[in-house]
Amino acid sequence: MTNPTSAPVHGAAASDAVGPVDVVLPCLDEAEALPWVLARIPEGWRALVVDNGSTDGSPEIARALGATVVEEPRRGFGSACDAGLRAATADIVCFCDCDASLDPGLLVPFVAEVRAGRSDLVLGRRRPAGRGAWPAHARAGNLALARLLRRRTGLRLHDLGPLRAARRTDLLGLALTDRRSGYPLEMVVRAADAGWRVAEHDVPYLPRSGASKVTGTWRGTWHAVRDMSRVLREEPAAADAVQAGAAR
Repeated sequence: MTNPTSAPVHGAAASDAVGPVDVVLPCLDEAEALPWVLARIPEGWRALVVDNGSTDGSPEIARALGATVVEEPRRGFGSACDAGLRAATADIVCFCDCDASLDPGLLVPFVAEVRAGRSDLVLGRRRPAGRGAWPAHARAGNLALARLLRRRTGLRLHDLGPLRAARRTDLLGLALTDRRSGYPLEMVVRAADAGWRVAEHDVPYLPRSGASKVTGTWRGTWHAVRDMSRVLREEPAAADAVQAGAAR
């Protein structure tokens, strides 16, 4: 297994990422952010806005802006991500927060890297690009988890950010089970167990629109860390079983 690098992807043009791509956007009351996010979906890609119980008209706004809306009544970040993945049909699936903190256009070189076979999973390492973009308590929790992840898998990652790309069939083969805040970490852990090549690249992280549902408070951060710590305590998945599932 190769260690990830935080160096930027060089020479990756939009033409390298030609082909079907679905972008999963977990959404809970993001009416204010949706126009900005959806305007930045690369041309020819499909936005899958997974509504997780919004009450601010987010689904209607998303549809009006041309997105495909997936309804997921079971609350939880992992529930929304899983519903989006299962609704996707493209060869490559991306994930991005729907709060305007990350530009989905940054996924173009990620997709090119996966499509070219240089990496199996590409992650964005968030680099704060504005005051208040990443609260201190959220950064601290993320750093602690990255260190635990390194100890568990050997991957020298710095972030467990939501901006990521991989092949749909491979992701389904990982058979992820977490439906809360542990979903992003479980994806990386099981990918590592299966011997995937994981890459990490810097991306600007902007102040989000509205209040965070997960890491906006110390309490929310603690719950997220608790969910993710539970994932790290699980026994390593049988590599042969995970790889067999990814090959289907």
